[in-house]
Amino acid sequence: MLRDTWLIFRRDATLLSRNPAWLAIGVMQPVLYLVLFGPLMERIVTSTPGFPPGSSWTILTPALIIQLALFSATTAGFSLLADLRNGVVERLRVTPASRVALLLGKVLTNGLTTVAQAVIITMLAFLVFDLSAPIGGILLTLVIVAMLSVTLASASYAVALTLRNEEAFPALVNSVMMPVLLLSGILVPITTGLAPDWLYAISRVNPFTHIVDAGRAGFRGDFSVDAMLTGSIVLVVLMSLCVFWGARTFRRENA
Repeated sequence: MLRDTWLIFRRDATLLSRNPAWLAIGVMQPVLYLVLFGPLMERIVTSTPGFPPGSSWTILTPALIIQLALFSATTAGFSLLADLRNGVVERLRVTPASRVALLLGKVLTNGLTTVAQAVIITMLAFLVFDLSAPIGGILLTLVIVAMLSVTLASASYAVALTLRNEEAFPALVNSVMMPVLLLSGILVPITTGLAPDWLYAISRVNPFTHIVDAGRAGFRGDFSVDAMLTGSIVLVVLMSLCVFWGARTFRRENA
């Protein structure tokens, strides 16, 4: 299975390297948020009580790279729908390749791409803006981003294989991810000091809120159990469930 995973990973990575424009396109939205929203948030943080500890850049930058994983990984199913349309999946069915390897090779490519984009965003925040974060915390947050990308890409592939419809897929993804984005506190943290009680309570049910909190804790150098435990457990559970779902869907569809 490891050999098959490597072959699928190499194929997808090679296709991506032939069109590196997608790497730049993927970072455009976070860069715009960083450039246009970051300075505004810098003034808001200093004048508004209720924000998490840390500077505006240690609050915004990890949230933006997690947002990058949310959107880039959830749209990964588009490539699988293109493979279905072009008959690639049909050709893979007749090979002895492991069905689980078909999924793992693809999601590892998604994870690598997202981490590369996250590194670009972080370097920009360091070089252009006043970001100050420990290297260990940044590396830990990049691991979180990679795991989240694998998680959501697995779910995206499972949904794409289930729907098999290039019109229904983006509509479903947008309808699910928009409330997830708003309730995760990516742009503006949802804390007891900022949000009404009902909104805060709903946000705590959103698993991605805890993942964003863990990323922000890493950037401000807070590695305590209180800061990291909930987000880490949520991410591991989500990744296990989504990879299992994706692998099961690949087995069923490629049987």
